[in-house]
Amino acid sequence: MRAAARWAAVLVVGAGMLGLGWALRSALGEHEAGQGAGALEGPVPVEVVAVEHGPIERRRELSGTIEAAAELVIAPKVGGRLERIEVDLADVVRRGQVVAVIDDDELRQAEAEARAELTVARAEATAADKSLEIARRSYDRVASLRSSAVVSEQDLDVMQASKLQAEAAVAVADAQVARAQAMLRAAQVREGYTQVTAEWSEDDSERVVAARYADEGTTVSANAPLLSIVDIDPVVVVVHVAERDYVELSPGQVVRLSTDAHPGESFEGTVDRISPVFREQSRQARVELRVPNPEGRLRPGMFARASTLLERVERATIVPEDALVTRNGGEAVFVLSADRSSVSLRPVRVGIREGGRVAVEGEGIEGMVVTLGQQRLLDGSAVVVPEAAVVPAAVELEKKTEGGAS
Repeated sequence: MRAAARWAAVLVVGAGMLGLGWALRSALGEHEAGQGAGALEGPVPVEVVAVEHGPIERRRELSGTIEAAAELVIAPKVGGRLERIEVDLADVVRRGQVVAVIDDDELRQAEAEARAELTVARAEATAADKSLEIARRSYDRVASLRSSAVVSEQDLDVMQASKLQAEAAVAVADAQVARAQAMLRAAQVREGYTQVTAEWSEDDSERVVAARYADEGTTVSANAPLLSIVDIDPVVVVVHVAERDYVELSPGQVVRLSTDAHPGESFEGTVDRISPVFREQSRQARVELRVPNPEGRLRPGMFARASTLLERVERATIVPEDALVTRNGGEAVFVLSADRSSVSLRPVRVGIREGGRVAVEGEGIEGMVVTLGQQRLLDGSAVVVPEAAVVPAAVELEKKTEGGAS
């Protein structure tokens, strides 16, 4: 009996404690709900930015590498000791200029030998001509005697054979002269190759030495590279673009180029050539931009950023991108009322985006739009705008630009 009484007392106390806890939890929940309702009913602090009206552009930013418009590797056509190189790195080279000289002692000796062989061939040709002249006179004399029956037919045949043999000897001598002349010309051409010149077919008259591969005094073989000279006016900027950019580019399209070497400056060029195929591995296509470079400030190998205009609207309603919110499955902005006490939700159609600015279309997009705090707002919500929270559009754009740069 005593044990049963103790268990009954424990149950009664436990039930009482559970009831007390439930009552406290309910009271605390009602208190918190009351606080939340008060927060929603009060004005919401927001930051606002003025709506702009003016031009806006859609540009595509591309990055690539500057390359020379043309490159020519200078190599000698004959081997030998490199006697001297007339130009050095970064020197300007004119078309037809002698840029290197190969020692020509052996080639001069070869020319002298060819000239001597030509002299011998000409002397042999002269002797053959004299022999032919004698053979013809002898044949004519025998032929006249044969008509008088003084000599036999056999004697006439012998003289005719001698004449034919002399004629053949003259032909051989003439061929040897021609061969010796050709050998002399070849030796003279090879000797001329010791003067290594810079020749190219393009219209540019000057280029710049980009690399030097040999030093004076070394022995070089035929076709071994000596110098690399490049055309850097204009330069070519090579970029690789994905499919979404590829369809918006066309030859002749204007681009603006910037580099880290010249901060704050831009260089104008055009889209020159677009590859008709995409690389299978990268799914990108090669695009070449042509940029005039009369002062040579853009150098091959530099990293470059190119910007090209895809679309421009002269008169647009522009709001900061931060002002956009998603409501009812579409995009909208909160427009501040004239007395700055409430906001109105205005659906918009989004157009061009540029550097944190967005062109929008919709009814009643005037005055100020909310850029901070709009997540807590509904159509008609009461707001409070601290004076420091009114940001001009230009300042807001500057803040975004600095944030992106950092």
